[in-house]
Amino acid sequence: MSPALSWAEIAPPIFLALMGFAMLLYVVLDGYDLGVGMLLPRARADERDSMIASIGPFWDANETWLVLGVGILLIAFPKAHGMVLGALYLPVALMLVGLILRGVAFDFRVKAQDQWKPLWNFAFFAGSTLAAMSQGWMLGRYITGLQTGWESTLFAAVIALLLPAAYVLLGAAWLVMKSEGELQQRAVRWAKLAWPPVVLGMGLISLATPLVSQTVRERWFAMPEFIALLPIPLVTLAALVAARVMLNSKTVLGRLCWLPFVLVVAVFVFGAIGLAYSLFPFVVIDRLTIWEAASAPEALAVIAVGCAITVPTILGYTIFSYRVFRGKTVALRYA
Repeated sequence: MSPALSWAEIAPPIFLALMGFAMLLYVVLDGYDLGVGMLLPRARADERDSMIASIGPFWDANETWLVLGVGILLIAFPKAHGMVLGALYLPVALMLVGLILRGVAFDFRVKAQDQWKPLWNFAFFAGSTLAAMSQGWMLGRYITGLQTGWESTLFAAVIALLLPAAYVLLGAAWLVMKSEGELQQRAVRWAKLAWPPVVLGMGLISLATPLVSQTVRERWFAMPEFIALLPIPLVTLAALVAARVMLNSKTVLGRLCWLPFVLVVAVFVFGAIGLAYSLFPFVVIDRLTIWEAASAPEALAVIAVGCAITVPTILGYTIFSYRVFRGKTVALRYA
């Protein structure tokens, strides 16, 4: 009978899973409202208020998951935090500038006079685009293990352009679900335009990750693991194809308006599962494992108590807010 695992052995995987869960929720929840922000210039002036209203109750709280994920990285894996943020200092700073710009623009456009509202609409678009591109650059650099060289830089630059397309697809699918009439029809067209770059981006990540790391390559292409893991890319591809088929169906404007959004979320979820399998047990691929990067077991025990309180609270509030504001978006009104 094998001996029981110690807290020092099981705590790092628990915190890694919790951090991954928080980051996945951030990408999905803040991803759609970043996508809506990037779509603002494509809408008519009378449609922009409806687009903003669709994300109004959620967008600020969605960013809480980013704070939680980075917080867990800092306190549970301090060595990895220093390595990752040290290498990604500039894109992190640019992302924060973009998120701050979004927040300022969102609040100022509420009270702006008509001649100033286009300025704040552009600021909201610019902040959303800057944040999305910065996140794409960081994802590309992280997948390549923070390596230097023109190949890694080129890959990060490509992902910096393609991740915003994924957010646009998610944002357009959100608008299909939350809007009606001409705006909903426009959202369907926007989603169709964003679909090909998303397929390209998923394909590049799937191809590049095994090329970057021999560990990942052996993990995915060894037998029988290859057969066992085949459902992950197949289900991801099926969800992408199903989303595209739904966008061509008239039912997407009616009772099945929610289905494209759910399918795109499924693409993000299965993509995250594949990435997690590729990276584990590394925090930084082929450079730092979770046990090497983890805080002392005593510190992790204290952190666990805090997470046991904060995570259910944030999750409960998130579920509650989405339940309260479910359904189609109503006209935007300011007091």
